[in-house]
Amino acid sequence: MKKGTLHVLSNGKQQPEQLAEIAGRIHPYVDAIHIREKTKTAKEIYELAALLLKHQVPPTKVFINDRVDIAYVLKTGGVHLAYHSLPPDVVKRKFPSLKVGCSVHSINEAQKAQEQGSNYVFFGHVFPTQSKPDIVPRGLEQLALTCSSVSIPVLAIGGIKPANVREAIEKGAAGVAVMSGVLDAEDPLEAVKQYHLKLTN
Repeated sequence: MKKGTLHVLSNGKQQPEQLAEIAGRIHPYVDAIHIREKTKTAKEIYELAALLLKHQVPPTKVFINDRVDIAYVLKTGGVHLAYHSLPPDVVKRKFPSLKVGCSVHSINEAQKAQEQGSNYVFFGHVFPTQSKPDIVPRGLEQLALTCSSVSIPVLAIGGIKPANVREAIEKGAAGVAVMSGVLDAEDPLEAVKQYHLKLTN
């Protein structure tokens, strides 16, 4: 029985074909693959998303970060918004077919995201992570408080490893979001299976 969802985020390190090939292999074990490419143009993100679809990744599992237009054009599963993105309520009103997620860092931000119609939120970073070495992690207690403050799913992000997945779930997280833990691994498929195992047992 599945106990938590797994989202995998791209990290800008792989070439498009390489990322698409990995996505094609790992998608049976994940609930969503996020195209999170901050330095790419709209055209490049569109082409990358199209490559994932070409590698048999189901459109419903593809989430585009920030670019609502690309998610809508390709009819992907949804869009993930940051603080600089369009507000969730605007996206939901204009693009009702898209699932909308938001990155949040506090209880207030999570509650606001829920009020604006977000389908889920990422909360983090929960554990120490190399991507934010100078910022103190928010920790498991803040994760628990955030989870209990909203009714929409809260996914833990930041420093998530197979060994700490259960801790996040036990604090109320509906799942986890992983970037380097999968895509920086020598064997991404084996890595994703380890996360999947922790979320199903």
